[in-house]
Amino acid sequence: MPDPTDAADDAAAVVAAAAGADDLDALGHAVVTCRACPRLVAWREQVGRERRAAFADEEYWARPVPSFGDPDARVLLVGLAPAAHGGNRTGRMFTGDRSGDFLVAALHRTGFANQGTSVARDDGLVLTGLRMAAPVHCVPPENKPTPAERVTCAPYLARELELVRPRVVVTLGAFGWGAVLDVLTGAGWDVPRPRPRFAHGAEVTIGSLVLLGCYHPSPHNTFTGRLTPDGVDALLLRARALASGAAPAPSVTPRPS
Repeated sequence: MPDPTDAADDAAAVVAAAAGADDLDALGHAVVTCRACPRLVAWREQVGRERRAAFADEEYWARPVPSFGDPDARVLLVGLAPAAHGGNRTGRMFTGDRSGDFLVAALHRTGFANQGTSVARDDGLVLTGLRMAAPVHCVPPENKPTPAERVTCAPYLARELELVRPRVVVTLGAFGWGAVLDVLTGAGWDVPRPRPRFAHGAEVTIGSLVLLGCYHPSPHNTFTGRLTPDGVDALLLRARALASGAAPAPSVTPRPS
């Protein structure tokens, strides 16, 4: 059984590492070197050793996957966690798997990406006006982080929000939606009560930030038609309009000091 004292020490180390990151490069380094969650460390490394047959000759990243994209982004995209044979293999968010294929094609169509494919860290993908982050930076077994793992990783997302200061946050799925609300609540933002519920197309103004909900581009959602190219494009274009001020301005509550 894990020692609760060790878990508390690991969580405290994450808080210190995130708080001590004075820029996005330093934050990325803190993320990549993190070993705070024993279950996730063991799983990400096991996946890297027991490779999928299609990638048997590749060297897996098998570490926490840092955020990626424009450091001056007005839109922050928050997913769930790296995929076992996507981000955990390639070392970049939404790269090398079907979710990434669907999402990056949409980012290209809506002007956030310079190309419509995302297959490797060195494939030339550049994001403009948008940055990808995650509530949990390590691949979890069965794609299901525990509540404790989300809490442990939360300081990284909180610091990302502080450094990037986006105008719009798009969450891909209910997990990301809840994680962002938790971070904002913990930072003293005036989160509405009752707490806003996730839905595709949900739009909530919290202080100077607009939170948009989008179904996750998982194969289950895209293959069944729950999330379509037209649907994700419309939401990304809404995010772009809000970020640029081209959309009707929502009422803004002053951000807490």
